[in-house]
Amino acid sequence: MREISAATITDAVARMCIEANYSLPDDVRDALREGLAVEESPAGRDVLEQLLENAEIAREEQVPICQDTGFAVVFVDLGQDAHITGGDLYGAIGAGVRKGYEEGYLRKSIVAHPLERVNTGDNTPAVIHVEVVPGDGLRITVAPKGGGSENMSSVRMLKPSDGVEGVKRFVVETVKTAGANPCPPIVVGVGIGGTMEKAAILAKKALLRRTGERSPVPFDAALEAELLTLVNNTGVGPAGLGGRVTALAVNVETFPAHIASLPVAVNIQCHAARHKEVTL
Repeated sequence: MREISAATITDAVARMCIEANYSLPDDVRDALREGLAVEESPAGRDVLEQLLENAEIAREEQVPICQDTGFAVVFVDLGQDAHITGGDLYGAIGAGVRKGYEEGYLRKSIVAHPLERVNTGDNTPAVIHVEVVPGDGLRITVAPKGGGSENMSSVRMLKPSDGVEGVKRFVVETVKTAGANPCPPIVVGVGIGGTMEKAAILAKKALLRRTGERSPVPFDAALEAELLTLVNNTGVGPAGLGGRVTALAVNVETFPAHIASLPVAVNIQCHAARHKEVTL
């Protein structure tokens, strides 16, 4: 049994909250540069250039990439032989979010009740997904999720007879309906299978993959490539101003499904595809 202190977790989460909001991942910046190389729309090219400049300023001056510093979404792979000491896992993560958003001067965007709308003042609670895995390690991924892109996400319970064509129609329809709202160019996470909530989690988890990294499942990888082409053919373009580069990537995650069900979730991420990971 390996012991990991709650204080260590808190410090790591606080650091990741700040770093994720200040520094756009290298793979996303590379994808923006690749988009600039193929974008033909003058307005679209101007948007991509500004996004790259904005990311560089944020990294150099250590300020947030975007004013919406997001809901703190945290994915945890907890080794079954790891033991948290000096506190509990959820409490340690919450303390880390609280500390990171305070010390990093990050906007607090969470309201305590969805209808009463009173701000919690510290960006907690976080949304935490824990998976118990073999071993004694602890891997934590912090993925701040902005409200604009999250609002344009969708889940639909398709019929099995809708098949892959139904999935493609739903993904493209969701992107076209979103238009400029999620601040394109976007990253599109697609979750297929499981139950309603499982599909949604799969779609969110798909956003953590590096842009340009295909699924190891050949069928899913081929679907990703086709969906990326279809999405970019919508003409939404950077900032919704028209152009070739509507999405930087489409990532698909699948899970076994019930014989009577075909759940599909589309979780859209804005151009600021922020996430940070640490293994303790």
